[in-house]
Amino acid sequence: MTTTRVGVLLKRQVALLVLLRLLGGRSSRLDFQKLLFLFCQEQDAEAPYDFVPHRFGAFSFTSYADRCRLIDRDLLAADVADWVLTVGGREVVPNDVPYLKSMSDFARRWRGLSGDALVTETYRRFPYFATRSEIAGRVLLDDQDALARIDEARPAIGPAGLVTIGYEGRSLEAYLNLLSMDGVTVLCDVRRNPLSRKYGFSKRALESGCTAVGIRYAHLPQLGIASDQRRDLRTRADYDALFLRYERDYLPHQGEALAAIRDWIAAGERVALTCYELHPEQCHRHCVTEALQEQMGANLRIRHL
Repeated sequence: MTTTRVGVLLKRQVALLVLLRLLGGRSSRLDFQKLLFLFCQEQDAEAPYDFVPHRFGAFSFTSYADRCRLIDRDLLAADVADWVLTVGGREVVPNDVPYLKSMSDFARRWRGLSGDALVTETYRRFPYFATRSEIAGRVLLDDQDALARIDEARPAIGPAGLVTIGYEGRSLEAYLNLLSMDGVTVLCDVRRNPLSRKYGFSKRALESGCTAVGIRYAHLPQLGIASDQRRDLRTRADYDALFLRYERDYLPHQGEALAAIRDWIAAGERVALTCYELHPEQCHRHCVTEALQEQMGANLRIRHL
């Protein structure tokens, strides 16, 4: 998901304003979310937003966070039911913005579709994103084939085991999709302080996102590394020395936290350990994984996402 800046706005935020302007400046919340989703699915290059299966189909948490920011800047109106451009929102976007041509073509093709007909179209074309819908049975009542495709697209609960995942370079939605498609049932946050400047990855937002896609969130701060120990890490040798101290001096005293993870796995859960770094060898979560492997034996299934 791109975050290139166009003036004082993010490129993806400009995309919201452009699409809404091309749709006439007003759109219902459900319609706009589905139209934004369809536009993003048509992009050959990087799309401005990612989506997850949600209560009414494809949904982007990030687009709603951006909506709040644009309301604060008086570029969108604080309307409860609709997305509405303000005068300022119409004027702030120049005519040479990214996506303008492709969005113009898209708006001409899709602006006449709305409500249940629009929702139904997204469900039929992209069944995975309807797998958590509360309204699929109603809008697809006469289309049993489409309902069957949605059932087939629903991710299965994965086998009991251990997964690791980092959120570096990933949107919240792409991250949640990886977890869902792997069948993860518990996300275990092993950060000492679960705060992030990246949208969606501070504790409250991450827990809410997990709940929305049917994954339980758990935080084990005692498995984290204090921030003062992570300062001035520049070389591979610096990281290796940190992880050695963590494994030797700290992790052996965290028996209760390690036991909690072992118990989850023994109960049939598929547990994902998470922190920031994309690659597990650059993160202390690989130390936790190795400790659990040593305690549980070779039968412990481990996968890195």
